Amino acid sequence: MARRLPYRAQTATGNVFDFDFPLHRDTAEPVHVANILTAILGAVDRELQLLGSVGNGDVLQGLAMALAVRTRMLGRRSDQVDALVRELLEAALDAPVEPSPSNVDADTPRDIH
Repeated sequence: MARRLPYRAQTATGNVFDFDFPLHRDTAEPVHVANILTAILGAVDRELQLLGSVGNGDVLQGLAMALAVRTRMLGRRSDQVDALVRELLEAALDAPVEPSPSNVDADTPRDIH
């Protein structure tokens, strides 16, 4: 059975999302994965508070570029590494997520991400 990482994320507006991420079969320490995820999301939240109004597309583009930079920092480019990164991203995007029933509707205008 594949290991999973349950993860709860809360937005600045108080919306809550419960994820059930699949872990790669070679994951060494799931707690490290969770800690890195929490640190990245916290850094993004802090930066958005400083910048003010930032488009969601700009946030996603910055995160995608950070993933590309970190991938290239491994020291060598290979089709195998690129395939692994794509596999990990697809698995994360396909992970089940349950929004809280009390969340603000996505179409409701708000200034906070």
